[in-house]
Amino acid sequence: MVRPNIFQVVGFQNSGKTTVILKIIEELTKQGVRTVTLKHHGHGGKPSVISQKDSARHISAGAAASLVEGGGRLLLQAEDYSMELDDQIKILEPFQPDYILIEGHKQKNYPKLLILREKADLSLLEIVKNVKMILYWNEEIKTILGKQEGILLLPIHDKTSISKIADFLIKNR
Repeated sequence: MVRPNIFQVVGFQNSGKTTVILKIIEELTKQGVRTVTLKHHGHGGKPSVISQKDSARHISAGAAASLVEGGGRLLLQAEDYSMELDDQIKILEPFQPDYILIEGHKQKNYPKLLILREKADLSLLEIVKNVKMILYWNEEIKTILGKQEGILLLPIHDKTSISKIADFLIKNR
């Protein structure tokens, strides 16, 4: 099995990560690129589940995990269990994607798109490594950044930015 390419989209909360990932998925799918996603739930607490479904009831009764399959859909839920990012990636590899797109996990060292919404977000440049592209919200950020060696700077409101991101991913797989 060929290992998929991995690309992260990172930024602070409400920077537009989910919207950007959705647009990247749509663009890559149009071009025949198979993607899977992995999202870090960084808002504190646990991700929401549909509590009335049998799988949630299995967990409530004490099951450590519940997997539901039907009609070509597969859902996995586990409780009181955390897993390293690399192990989560291994779970997704059997789906044979061309790309695993990761939303979040700022400290990991996979190639990244960094979204900078406001001037204060520039502090992420000290934390985040392996940045290949920066999507910025305003010209002030672009001016402060100047030229970044080896990093593509793209405005978030430019309709061509998503296709440029997709083109980059396709060329670098």
